[in-house]
Amino acid sequence: MTTPHPTPCPEPFFTPDPKAAADSRIADFARWAARHQDADGVHDPTDYQALYRWSVTDLEGFWAAVWEYFAIDATTPYERVLAEETMPGARWFPGATLNYAHHALRNLHPDAPAITALDETGAGYEITGRQLRAQVASVAAALRDLGVGHGDRVVGYLPNTPHAVIAFLATASLGAVWSVCGQDYAPKAAADRFAQLQPTVLITADGYLFNGTTHDRRAASLELAAALPSLKGTVLVDHVGLAWPEGRHSGLTVPWEDAAIRGEALTVAPVPFDHPLWVVFSSGTTGLPKGIVHGHGGVLLEHLKTLGLHCDLGVGDHLLWYTTTHWMMWNLAVSTLLTGAATCTYDGSPAPVERPDILWELAARHKVTIFGTSPQYLLAMAKLGIEPSAHDLSAVRVIGCTGSALPASAYPWVRDHVGAGIQLASTSGGTDIVSGFAGSSSTTPVWAGELSAPNLGVALAAYDEEGSPVTDRVGELVVTRPLPSMPLHFWNDPDGSRYHDAYFAHYPGVWRHGDWITHTSHGSVIVHGRSDATLNRNGVRLGSADIHDIVERLPEITEALVIGAEEPDGGYWMPLFVVPAPGVTLDDALGDRIRDAIRAGASPRHVPDEILAVPAIPHTKTGKKLEVPVKRLLQGAPAEQVLNPEAVDNPDLAVYFARLGAERRRQRGFIATTDGDKAGSST
Repeated sequence: MTTPHPTPCPEPFFTPDPKAAADSRIADFARWAARHQDADGVHDPTDYQALYRWSVTDLEGFWAAVWEYFAIDATTPYERVLAEETMPGARWFPGATLNYAHHALRNLHPDAPAITALDETGAGYEITGRQLRAQVASVAAALRDLGVGHGDRVVGYLPNTPHAVIAFLATASLGAVWSVCGQDYAPKAAADRFAQLQPTVLITADGYLFNGTTHDRRAASLELAAALPSLKGTVLVDHVGLAWPEGRHSGLTVPWEDAAIRGEALTVAPVPFDHPLWVVFSSGTTGLPKGIVHGHGGVLLEHLKTLGLHCDLGVGDHLLWYTTTHWMMWNLAVSTLLTGAATCTYDGSPAPVERPDILWELAARHKVTIFGTSPQYLLAMAKLGIEPSAHDLSAVRVIGCTGSALPASAYPWVRDHVGAGIQLASTSGGTDIVSGFAGSSSTTPVWAGELSAPNLGVALAAYDEEGSPVTDRVGELVVTRPLPSMPLHFWNDPDGSRYHDAYFAHYPGVWRHGDWITHTSHGSVIVHGRSDATLNRNGVRLGSADIHDIVERLPEITEALVIGAEEPDGGYWMPLFVVPAPGVTLDDALGDRIRDAIRAGASPRHVPDEILAVPAIPHTKTGKKLEVPVKRLLQGAPAEQVLNPEAVDNPDLAVYFARLGAERRRQRGFIATTDGDKAGSST
């Protein structure tokens, strides 16, 4: 289904300074491509749309240009750029061998900061390029001694600190495969991910900081290690100063301090372009999280394009993007190193009670040039009355924003309270490609509430249900030609059927991502929210299955359904609907037990905004919970467009949830009077 969407006013909210645009790296790339690749139609280096059209019509020419412009150092050359374009199954740069870790370390100044480690207390330290290279070499040698070899898996149960970056690069240098999960995940939730990989080594920390509290994760680390029988060893990180117990588990073998101080020379193993680099996991909406595998070469090229061209990052720049280690923005932030720029790690709450403006303070202190966050953070700053401009943010060029749609109302706030000359770059992407589909660049104007344009190389369109592209109307976000960072495959998916069904079943040969977008006639992209059931809270994707599993174990609850709904003011509402067991009433005490169970069994981020008792949960006739239809009913979609009464077990529930959503919108002031009867009138 597609619905008309009014064409926004084409007057930009922000227009780049002409000189800054002409001096940007993306403009320099356009000039280079016109000279060396005969880039068709690229005459003005600041004409983004011309560069974009060339990038999606001549895939081989464009990606060859990215390869040569960034001087990819391959041990053996590629035979051709794109040997097979069919999706899924595209084959990029066959014959080439290289290594991501080599490229992440090669452009760093030996005596300048490569990583700045920060936390919510304001404390910090720096790791120079020389120190980073030495520690990566040392940890790689320690991993080899623990039995890690080519293709083996190393997993991290770690907060966002330099330890995770170093461990990842050490793993990649060996040709081994990395995966990481934040410590706010319960051991079972982490094991649900890592056990699939049969890892050789676990690297885990004693704890992490959040909102003024030190969270002890030693026992959780022991529990996780015990749940991973394939482990040959575990590396223990002393992050928050808690003493590790001795002799509790044979896998607890190497202190980080010993692993990171060995005097070893770095040896990097060349691997094929499509050799697995890492496994990132889906949110686990309908079961165990899916392991998404990306390759060295695809990530290398995609992240150089995104960070080097779209973000204009290079030597002397500094990126601070708030993220957790299990969100794909951590992967992208690490890739800042590919450009020669420095990256920040941050352990803690983005807005701790005692110092809610700490991230702005740190950005000023460390002369951050790109500051990355989420819409919820910017909206929270406005509600709290925070004045970021009280700090010296003169170095900041761009505020990057992702995780959900950024409402138009946030743009004036950034201009008035952060800085008038700062570009607010809203972006949209996904763990699936570990990058972005649409965003901004130094040469694109910005329209409030919109993403400036599809990213270079992304053949993006909005499709209706028949598979036809639509403009100025809501449709499904699709990508019609391959990207190098599309997954190599899913873990434990030998015939590729799960991968195919995830993205290509709806429109054969075309990637369907699961977002509702409008591709406007002036080239921008408006994201209206997810068209699937993935929860996306504060920029971090969460799995509904993790929550359902915990809540439905409670004897007082018969069944549960959690929904994440984007709201018109840019907010995000995550209610949990529960069906109490016979004779049980949902009171405050039961609500508290549910929240405590979710917090302990998954993470604090999984705790819902509200818990509401409902008479029943709607299902298909085969028993599958109707998560997406309920979400759309709550957002105001007419019932007849959401549910086929003949396909569900209880059609009357469509009326119930439609009225509940209408009442919520009326209370929030999104509609003047309740429209519940109208919403459910056809059922």
